[in-house]
Amino acid sequence: MSGLAMPRSDEKTLARRAEIVAALRGIVPGEGVVETVNEMRAFESDGLTAYRQLPLVVVLPETVEQVSHILKYCGEHGIKVVPRGSGTSLSGGALPLEDAVLLVMSRFNRILEIDYPNRVAVVQPGVTNLGITIAVQEDGFYYAPDPSSQIACSIGGNVAENSGGVHCLKYGLTANNVLGIEMAMMNGDVIRLGGKHLDAEGYDLLGIMTGSEGLLGVVTEVTVRLLKKPDMARALLIGFPSNEEAGQCVADIIAAGIIPGGMEMMDGPAIRAAEAFVHAGYPLDVEALLIVELDGCEAEIDHLIGVVEKIAIGNGSITCRISQSDEERLAFWAGRKAAFPAVGRISPDYYCMDGTIPRKQLPRVLAGMRQLSEQYGLRVANVFHAGDGNLHPLILYDANNPGELEKAEAFGADILRLCVKVGGVLTGEHGVGVEKRDLMPEMFNETDLDQQMRVKCAFDPEHLLNPGKVFPQLRRCAELGRMHIHQGKMPFPDIPRF
Repeated sequence: MSGLAMPRSDEKTLARRAEIVAALRGIVPGEGVVETVNEMRAFESDGLTAYRQLPLVVVLPETVEQVSHILKYCGEHGIKVVPRGSGTSLSGGALPLEDAVLLVMSRFNRILEIDYPNRVAVVQPGVTNLGITIAVQEDGFYYAPDPSSQIACSIGGNVAENSGGVHCLKYGLTANNVLGIEMAMMNGDVIRLGGKHLDAEGYDLLGIMTGSEGLLGVVTEVTVRLLKKPDMARALLIGFPSNEEAGQCVADIIAAGIIPGGMEMMDGPAIRAAEAFVHAGYPLDVEALLIVELDGCEAEIDHLIGVVEKIAIGNGSITCRISQSDEERLAFWAGRKAAFPAVGRISPDYYCMDGTIPRKQLPRVLAGMRQLSEQYGLRVANVFHAGDGNLHPLILYDANNPGELEKAEAFGADILRLCVKVGGVLTGEHGVGVEKRDLMPEMFNETDLDQQMRVKCAFDPEHLLNPGKVFPQLRRCAELGRMHIHQGKMPFPDIPRF
């Protein structure tokens, strides 16, 4: 048994694990169960790599029936389950637990149906975000939500986190582009929510599931909305001498009634890192850069370009470049979408944050982040989904220096507190996971959190699905049911930080 990952080596624990592994092998034959230390290393972390933990065992089902049987077995035997898609989560949402089965959905990777008359595609949850667009683009269609990790992130993970992307300002988040799902419950039941129709009867359980971070059920199929590619799209690359002026320009564009297809902002460190990495043609003598994409018919775009240029000049822009071809427009976006890996070239480590604020508060929050950067002595590179106020500050640090990770975490927590203070929220698209779990009381009081947990209890009364995520403390469902909201606290499993 020396090759097994068992943090506690007592015979009773080893025997129980052996029973679980044998039962899972009976459900998922062949190579679908991963149990040795070396094999499980690939699953010890998600995109929040500061936290790592080997799971009890990894299982990779291939059919809905297998997922149902796994959950039913685990539910009947009180075994925790952590669902995982592609593992790109940046909030620790797919972080394993040492006493939980890691249920990996990557083998669910087929597009089941493309239905152009209804403008939908039915896909398995392991299909990549970009894979949907690739499958339909020759026919002039695409899937709108486009997170920067779209080449790798799975559509099931997008549903779990309610992912967005650079074009979510005009075309919406995952919640606005998913019409239906099939999901397996902790008791093994498989249900459908929504479908190909535009709205579903009854309670909006689909809305509850989108963004539920794997705490309520396991998605086994997704029906997504397909959009027709716009006739034309052009982008403006606008440089500013300060972040505050760029932030005000964003607010003024929206106030003018213009809804761009995408509107992104980068500050000086992010601009220079992205340009060195991608060579997108970004100006290096500016401190803030806006990418504003306008789509629609040619006449409309020509008019709106003039309006946006005027607004930019009024806010002190010093450069403005307009794409003259689709290749040039995509080059503008290539730098923005590569910002995260590009920043990795200028710092040994970085901590990616995710908060959302009212657009008009962007100048104030940018000024606040600059003060926090000086306070903590850590640099920060900023990339934003500026149009919808979704901020992604990248805090630069070196984990080899004692205390710097903790300092970066404290810096990030203060950024999120600032977001809440100005009327924003803790997350835009990365989810709460373990990263923001203990900050939830900054935004919700105890009654708010207990009401949310009652929803959790309705789906998962024993707290077996992804425990330790989202909620700063667990309460027993029986106590919640009797409104004894000050009793029945349950301990969290320890989550080691690497």
